[in-house]
Amino acid sequence: MDKISLIAVVMGLTAIIAGQAIEGGSVGSLMQLTAFMIVIGGTTSAVMLQSTPKQFMAGLRMLRWVFRPPNFDHERMIREVVSWSQGSRKGGLLSLEGIIAQQRDPFTKKALQMLVDGTEPETLRAVMEVEISMFEHARKQAARIWESAGGYAPTMGILGAVLGLIHVMENLSDPSKLGGGIAVAFVATVYGVGSANLFFLPMGNKLKHLVAAEIAMKELVVEGVVAIANGENPRIIESRLRGYLAMHE
Repeated sequence: MDKISLIAVVMGLTAIIAGQAIEGGSVGSLMQLTAFMIVIGGTTSAVMLQSTPKQFMAGLRMLRWVFRPPNFDHERMIREVVSWSQGSRKGGLLSLEGIIAQQRDPFTKKALQMLVDGTEPETLRAVMEVEISMFEHARKQAARIWESAGGYAPTMGILGAVLGLIHVMENLSDPSKLGGGIAVAFVATVYGVGSANLFFLPMGNKLKHLVAAEIAMKELVVEGVVAIANGENPRIIESRLRGYLAMHE
């Protein structure tokens, strides 16, 4: 569990609610179902319209990464690659065949299988880099829906404000209905701007960072496996992978 994300969400909401209370405003005035429906419903529909069903559902599934991010342990991967290199130098590439079944990641399994099958290093690199490119594109498209939500939400807040003011103008002769319309107008703006800057945009940026870490993990595998195929010394492979990782951090 990523505790800092939970703390950030609680802190953001607390700051808004406490600020409202300190200024003498009613916290209940921020609870406007109509404004919520306009902003969140409108934002969701806009994001769905711009995305394919696959991208939209993948983006929703990635939301859990904000609070329970995957553990991309690059140091562990470097150690594993070095151990593969040492094993191949002692027993040949076929000695790595037993390691393939132990891998949970399909990408790593494929890279090792191609290595054991004796695929030429440059061919191996070309095939796996295409896989990385396709994977990265799909992941970024999924993460981008939260950035898009951050762009649409403030506009939907303005739309809610306009609708609220229209309601006010329609009921100028009835003062009892003016308060509700004005409340919807201003609260919709708060929902739009607040949700974009407190949630959607930060979540999108965090997901992009996690995707970059995941891609770096796959690139480490490719660099390591190609180096093993070229018969490089395990110490040189380790030094290269650490340098590669330092460049991408």
